[in-house]
This record gives sequence, structure tokens and C-alpha cells, in this order.
Amino acid sequence: MTEPTIPQKRPYVQEMEPGTYYWCRCGRSKGQPFCDGSHSGTEFTPLEVKIDIKKRVAWCGCKQSGTKPFCDGTHSKL
Repeated sequence: MTEPTIPQKRPYVQEMEPGTYYWCRCGRSKGQPFCDGSHSGTEFTPLEVKIDIKKRVAWCGCKQSGTKPFCDGTHSKL
């Protein structure tokens, strides 16, 4: 399996409204942390995430988290 690109070694912390989001798994998207289709031609696909209530989310920015798509601090060990 190919390793994803690491766009940044810290989370993307955002206030999220309820809705469906597509988290970028490949790390190539210019619209991080969300998919913009840059994975086309790779083995990666975006991860669908449903947010039910408005809340602050720490999206994984290093693409290495054990709790994808959310940050678990793995970036501090890279």
C-alpha cells in the first residue's frame, strides 16, 4: 500500500456544522482536510464523515492517526 502525503504535522481544528464531509486520505488535496478529488489515479478514496451536531473537530493533518479522520497526537511522533 502506498503511504499518504503528509500535508502538515498538526491537526486542522475547525468548528463544524451538521452535515456530511469527505476527509482526504491521500494528503494531496489543496482543500485540506477535505477531499478535492486529487486522489484520482491512486488507491486512495475519501472517508465519509457525518457530523450530527455543531462541534469543534480536530481533523488529522498528518494522515497517520489511529483514529482517522480525527487527530490522536500521532503527528508528534513523526
